[in-house]
Amino acid sequence: MRAGLDKGLKVLLIAEAANPEWVSVPLVGWSLARALREVADVHIVTQIRNRDAFLRAGLIEGRDFTAIDSEKIAAPLWRAAERLSMGKGVGWTIKTAVSTLGYGYFERLVWRAFGEDIRAGKYDLVHRITPLTPTANSRLAPLCRRAGVPFVLGPLNGGVPWPKGFDAERRREKEWLSYIRGIYKALPGRGAMLRDAAAIICGSLHTRGEIPARYQPKTVWLPENAIDPARFSLTAPQPGTLPLRGCFIGRLVPYKGADMAIEAALPLLRQGALVLDIIGDGPQADHLRELIAREGVGDAVTLHGWLEHAQVQAVAARAQLLVFPSVREFGGGVVLEAMALGVVPVIADYAGPGELVDDTTGFRVPMGSRAQLVAELRERLQAIAANPGVLPDMARAGQARVMRDFTWAAKAAQVERIWRAVIAEAPLPQELPVPPR
Repeated sequence: MRAGLDKGLKVLLIAEAANPEWVSVPLVGWSLARALREVADVHIVTQIRNRDAFLRAGLIEGRDFTAIDSEKIAAPLWRAAERLSMGKGVGWTIKTAVSTLGYGYFERLVWRAFGEDIRAGKYDLVHRITPLTPTANSRLAPLCRRAGVPFVLGPLNGGVPWPKGFDAERRREKEWLSYIRGIYKALPGRGAMLRDAAAIICGSLHTRGEIPARYQPKTVWLPENAIDPARFSLTAPQPGTLPLRGCFIGRLVPYKGADMAIEAALPLLRQGALVLDIIGDGPQADHLRELIAREGVGDAVTLHGWLEHAQVQAVAARAQLLVFPSVREFGGGVVLEAMALGVVPVIADYAGPGELVDDTTGFRVPMGSRAQLVAELRERLQAIAANPGVLPDMARAGQARVMRDFTWAAKAAQVERIWRAVIAEAPLPQELPVPPR
């Protein structure tokens, strides 16, 4: 018997995207759903594409999960989204918008399969985990409310505005649809979903701010990312002395800022005060090689390409700093992963990363134009190099915070408290303090 079964909550989890073998949103969906199985009697409803991965993970179809076959609509829409986005790994707003068109059909099939049980009161609560995007309206919210069963939505996240001064990066990412993304607020069904949801979990303060004021009392800020402590078993050395080692982890695309990390670090790289590991791959890789060669810092910067998770951890755990000036990061899971390893993050103070780091656990560099961000980051790195003794305490504080608030087990406990407040019709717990600005 699982630990949560004696606690009495019976929950239907909707996780259209949930897959232990993938990354990004599907991995978030899977990780949270799996963790919630430890605090309640949970049945997961997912899309058919995830079925085999669920079975390989040891879940039993029919008892633990149900796979909904919406491929008749989902598959052609995904192919259309791939064509419209005009490139691999770019045009995410277009991909999300087009694939979301088929989500209503998925939920129609979910209601066909589970509507009778929901109306019969066989579930205490229905919770939609994924999609994370707030643009995917749910017809289940009003249906559940009419059935007298609370419906919880989220974590919702996405759509962080492109910062001023980065329009060239926006165009290179082929984010044409992002210019008119705000029209989703006028789409049919959004008002009913927000009205009839019993609680709305928001993965970012930006997303929370997009919820109309009359629904704010039923919102909770709770970042969607977390870590599995079993996968982060190393701790980085923090001697508090020079030379320093930094790392960057992410796709090599302009908005992630690997080139800005290198440019900002150039004086320290040339002085031998810092070496830098770049972990990841993408269309910017050749540009980075040219930048490193042109600036003559090949001995101080290593491009590792894509690495398996265990290798990423091994390389990152040699570093004292995560140098990550990404300018449009919804969640910032890599920041939590670095903190779990005792690596101190140095991030652009914008969107997800800026909400995960405070002055005790890392460094937030003010957002500005590209030139301003590089200059501010350079100044910050030089200040750290002048006083590396501040790093050990910050590393310990970051590691402690992640292990307290940002493991999947902690996330499940946070969500369970929200569930219990909803069922008791009590005020929602604000699980984490909003980061000071």
